[in-house]
Amino acid sequence: MDNKAEVRDFLSTRRDRITPEQAGIIGGGRRRLPGLRREEVAMLAGMSSDYYAKMERGNLAGVSPEVLDALARALRLDEAETEHLHDLARAANPAPSRRRSRPAQATVRPSLQRFLDAITGAPAWIVDQRADILATNPLARALLAPLLKDPDARNNSARFIFLSPAARTFYPQWEQAADASAANLRTSAGRNPRDKALTDLIGELAARSDAFSSRWSAHAVRLHRTGTKHIHHPDVGDLAFVYEGVELPGQPGWMLYTYTSVAGSPTEDRVSLLGSLAATRADERATARARRPDDL
Repeated sequence: MDNKAEVRDFLSTRRDRITPEQAGIIGGGRRRLPGLRREEVAMLAGMSSDYYAKMERGNLAGVSPEVLDALARALRLDEAETEHLHDLARAANPAPSRRRSRPAQATVRPSLQRFLDAITGAPAWIVDQRADILATNPLARALLAPLLKDPDARNNSARFIFLSPAARTFYPQWEQAADASAANLRTSAGRNPRDKALTDLIGELAARSDAFSSRWSAHAVRLHRTGTKHIHHPDVGDLAFVYEGVELPGQPGWMLYTYTSVAGSPTEDRVSLLGSLAATRADERATARARRPDDL
């Protein structure tokens, strides 16, 4: 990805969304656009107008973390946006390395799979920075079956959301799910600007989905750690979850997600039913595989 273009578009969209009133700037004459001027951002960040103009043109080479933090405060960036700005600066200042970095291993360790399987009361699964679903426990396999079986998705939640018509039924709040998915990919792209598979995925989505393209151009980023999620499952109906996401330190870019429900809620009952249905179907498949041809 073009780092200078990413920096330029990110900073300009953040500047455009802040009004002078929000920044505490009084007066300033007539404006063609509602956002801040470059010189106003520079003043708020405590730097020269020329220096900020250089940054907004896409040049973050040599910019210190302290200057980035001052700029983040001036632009009122949230935690995810501040991290993204630092990620973009790191990409502009690649650290020298004596050996080539190896791509992240996509094979889930048996012990990690056992850990997932030990979580029996809630759906749990692991995704990578490209939104590929790498491993699930039985409840997650049942919950995510529409996604995992969808030929358009290919085990990728972003492809499912933007390329599969079934996603708009599966996610009743599809607009929110789409916003989050695009923002998560933008965050990952900032952290992994040289990940070809991630860049290819983004290019595929941009080419095939106008809904993705419009969201991508907004340069929104987010930290997908906790929140609520609504799902309409074809077997058990409407479900409402609170999710928690935990980074796996041993696997950079991997996240473990669990979906939980309120005790005594309809969702808790429906998730229990979903687990029972999945177990019954698994038993039926095992029985069918165990039959010999001469038993039929």
